[in-house]
Amino acid sequence: MTIDYICSIIHKIILKDKRKIGEGKLKMDFFRKREMMKIKYCIISGKPVFVLVMALWFVFCHSLYAEDIQKVPVSEFFARKMQGWEPKKFVGETVYSISFLENEPVLKAVSKNAASGLIKKIRVDLDKTPFLNWKWRIENKLSGDFDETLKPGDDYAARIYVVVSGGFAVWNTKAMNYVWAKHSSKGDIWPNAFAEKNAVMIALRSSEAQSSVWYVEKRNIQKDFNLAFSEQVRFIDAVVLMSDTDNTQNSVTAFYGDIYFSSD
Repeated sequence: MTIDYICSIIHKIILKDKRKIGEGKLKMDFFRKREMMKIKYCIISGKPVFVLVMALWFVFCHSLYAEDIQKVPVSEFFARKMQGWEPKKFVGETVYSISFLENEPVLKAVSKNAASGLIKKIRVDLDKTPFLNWKWRIENKLSGDFDETLKPGDDYAARIYVVVSGGFAVWNTKAMNYVWAKHSSKGDIWPNAFAEKNAVMIALRSSEAQSSVWYVEKRNIQKDFNLAFSEQVRFIDAVVLMSDTDNTQNSVTAFYGDIYFSSD
């Protein structure tokens, strides 16, 4: 039994726990690397009993940390489920379906000169779980020369936005949009072309991002809402996914991994 084989078994256990808190960077990265080096050293030194104790302690400590992280799931694409997601149509229809990509169930979006999304109504307490986590990728970039800050160019290969409902005062509804832009630079922020006072766009990815590559995102929704609207927000009321191409008559294929809120 080789050193790398033993360590790979331990690593699989860790990955199983890691799914509880998502794919973001863990605070225990340094701890894991340090302890794995100790385990390898003990194997080389011929101390099998000590190796077993070290391995169990390693997994136990990691599990304790994983359980400390609060997590509110928004989607269950990994379980091949789309329950709770409702269509939100604007122009035409983007086709959303569960698809296997690299042996993993994810949400596939195919948009051809269309603008429609999926909305999941879910109330989340941002005081407890302020971080929105997800991963996404696009298979092709939008073509053409257009300005995303204007109505004729308000198209995005992928976007996810968080909604704070205004209740009966619908004019007070606010939306924070995280978009995969074509021409806007990464980090750019601007008001939505169709709802300047109620929706803000943030380009998390742009033309420099590679196609057919997963990108993992993590945003503090409370901080972003405060930055965009100068408001302190505690609860959000919905999450929306959308790949739209109607204004620029484009076509795009995008994929979304599971989405969840977390305390860290």
